[in-house]
Amino acid sequence: MNHFVYAMPPGRLTIVASDRGIARIVFGDIPVDTPRRPSALTNTAATQLQEYFAGKRTAFDVPVDLQGTPFQLEVWNALRSIPYGQTLTYADIAKAIGKPRAFRAVGMANNKNPVPIIVPCHRVIGTGGKLMGYAAGPKIKRYLLELEGVDPSSLH
Repeated sequence: MNHFVYAMPPGRLTIVASDRGIARIVFGDIPVDTPRRPSALTNTAATQLQEYFAGKRTAFDVPVDLQGTPFQLEVWNALRSIPYGQTLTYADIAKAIGKPRAFRAVGMANNKNPVPIIVPCHRVIGTGGKLMGYAAGPKIKRYLLELEGVDPSSLH
C-alpha cells in the first residue's frame, strides 16, 4: 500500500492504493500508515479525477480494492451503477439490492464508502431530495452534484 496527496479543485485528496486497486480516497491530507509516494495507480486515479473535475470524464475505469462487509460491498456495487448526472434515494438503493426496508443500513454503508467520487455515494440523496450524509460535508456533495449538472434545489 502507498498513498499520495493531490491538489484537486475541491481541495486536497489523499489517494491510497493497494496492489489490487484504489483502496481509499480522503478529502484532505491525512496521516496514513503507508509510504507517501505516488504510484502508477494513484497517478492514474488522480488523472481520471482531474478529468472528472474538468468536466471531461463521466465514468472511472481505475481498479478499486473495496474492503467491507458483504452488505457494504453490495451497496457500493449498486452505487457504481448510478449514472453520471443522476441521483437515487437511499430507499431506491435498498430496493435495488433486494432489501427494501434497509434504507437506513444503506445510508450507513454509504457513509463508510472508502472510495468516494469513484464509487459515487454523492449521487444518493434523501427522500424529498435532501442532501444528507456525505462524509466530506454537504458543501462538497452539492459541488459534485452541480459539477454533474444536477440542480440540488430541483430535487424532490
